[in-house]
Amino acid sequence: MRTGLDRIADGDLDAVELIAGRNVGLLAHAASVDRRLRPAASVLRMAGATVAALFGPEHGFAGAAQDMVGVGTRDQDEVPIYSLYGDEAGDLSPKLEWLRGLDAIVIDLQDVGSRYYTYAWTAALTLKAAAAVGTEVVLLDRPNPLGGVRVEGSPQPEGYLSFVGLYPVAVRHGLTIAELMHWVCDLEKIDRGILKVVAMDGWMRSMNWTDTGLPWVMPSPNMPTPDTALVYPGGCLIEGTKLSEGRGTTRPFELWGAPGLDVGPLLELDLHGVTLRPVELTPTFQKHAGMSCSGVQVHVTDPWVFRPYEAYLRMLAAVLPQLPAKERWRTEAYEFVSDRPAIDLLTGGPEFRAAVDRGASIDAVLATEARGAARFDDERRSAWLYAK
Repeated sequence: MRTGLDRIADGDLDAVELIAGRNVGLLAHAASVDRRLRPAASVLRMAGATVAALFGPEHGFAGAAQDMVGVGTRDQDEVPIYSLYGDEAGDLSPKLEWLRGLDAIVIDLQDVGSRYYTYAWTAALTLKAAAAVGTEVVLLDRPNPLGGVRVEGSPQPEGYLSFVGLYPVAVRHGLTIAELMHWVCDLEKIDRGILKVVAMDGWMRSMNWTDTGLPWVMPSPNMPTPDTALVYPGGCLIEGTKLSEGRGTTRPFELWGAPGLDVGPLLELDLHGVTLRPVELTPTFQKHAGMSCSGVQVHVTDPWVFRPYEAYLRMLAAVLPQLPAKERWRTEAYEFVSDRPAIDLLTGGPEFRAAVDRGASIDAVLATEARGAARFDDERRSAWLYAK
């Protein structure tokens, strides 16, 4: 199969004509490479485009900054690199003066198939800004590493939209980034004609990452392997707690725990498509940095059976009650939101947190999540570019 960038690299005329001879801005990151690992900016230039500006999402254009670390604007080879992730919410959208003189903005971002991952929302804000001034957007599509079949987690209601879910979509949405932008166009009533998609060749919704034959390049510092992406729709929930999600280890989100945590309740869970292995881990930064933590490694044994969102909700519900209430939930500002707990932003409401704090079963929460996911599964088909 070929990504949108691969099609340009291969000289596909329908793709090349969208950028050849034009002044373009490029929104990209470290994983924006073709199958020969050539960076997108180089490929666009070889195809005849003038790359007049570069735009970097969270983690920066080079993909080196840690999560929620503001990145400044700078130059590279006399081309400005504009940061779309700074110190405040207003820094998330491109300034209109940055778009002047551009014939088009090219977006080439590797998403990981979960609504928490912010690259899709940077693309959406860039699309909105471009539409406001009539600048065309050329989006080079890439695979969803989780495939395009499974959907998990209910879309979040209006009061829980944030940069870890700017629009109401399922947690595991089963869409490519181009399909997500079609969804955004429809929600924002943006004419789809301003969005020119270079679709993939040969991608099918049933494909996992291995099936694509593409090299994996880390799209962010804590997304080292496709296995990380597979657990991320659940693993990211740990960011909403005071447990370590394994940042500063070699397997973040797969490894997680806390000092003195009793992992026994985890080993009694009846989870499908996964094996939990007790471990000791020492995060090197952020939560519990430098401290020995008891935890587990999540080993996915069957990706098509494994449900990461449900699995991690059940795991958290099993161990968090052993901690004092004040030691369970992250209370610091999270992705520019400070008036509600991070876990509520991630799950789309207070229901899961409240059930855990009451010591109640989360089965009712999971049933609600499943109904919302089923509705979204039907609705999302209007945005599909790939039928099967």
